[in-house]
Amino acid sequence: MTSLKNQLENQVKAINDFDTRRRHGADGHNDRSLWILACMDERLPVDQALGIHADSPVGGGDAHLFRNAGGIVTDDAIRSAMLTCNFFGTKEIVIVQHTQCGMLSANAAELEQYFRDKGIDPDAIALDPTLPELSLEKGAFAKWIGMMDEVDKACLKTIETFKNHPLIPDDTIISGWIWEVETSRLRAPSLEAGRNSRNIDVSSAQFGVTSPQPARW
Repeated sequence: MTSLKNQLENQVKAINDFDTRRRHGADGHNDRSLWILACMDERLPVDQALGIHADSPVGGGDAHLFRNAGGIVTDDAIRSAMLTCNFFGTKEIVIVQHTQCGMLSANAAELEQYFRDKGIDPDAIALDPTLPELSLEKGAFAKWIGMMDEVDKACLKTIETFKNHPLIPDDTIISGWIWEVETSRLRAPSLEAGRNSRNIDVSSAQFGVTSPQPARW
């Protein structure tokens, strides 16, 4: 039987190891050697969807979690994935997107026009004032916003982009998943008919968007 002394010693060591993980580089990886890219939407419960402890109030250290609008590829998502996979011991990437996503709710060209109507020129704005070298070509702002036509299509393209990116190690395990907010169900992305059991709409048409998004992929 383990003594209380040994139990407490192991507990203190585990806490110290957790506190100083990043000092150990790749040997200080999170519990699952995992990086998650997920949409920022509050209706996407990452811990519940994946059965891990990364996003709850108490955390748990299972994964590095990165959220953005849509859970799509962006330059900062690539930056974070590059760091965690090459220097922090991550061996797996999981992408989680969801139905009823706000990134389906408007055409990006309309969002660009919103700023123009406010007197802001999207063709002459610093995306990151601390890194002026990061810039968009004229006319690319709407594409940069990253609105979606279909969730499944965007998820599959996001998977493909990470798999083919030179900054992500070739042996990284990469998968993507769709969380159905209507059913609290996780499923694989697919372009096949009948991809979900309840004919849940995953396109921008449900929001009344009639024109395709600016081509991002």
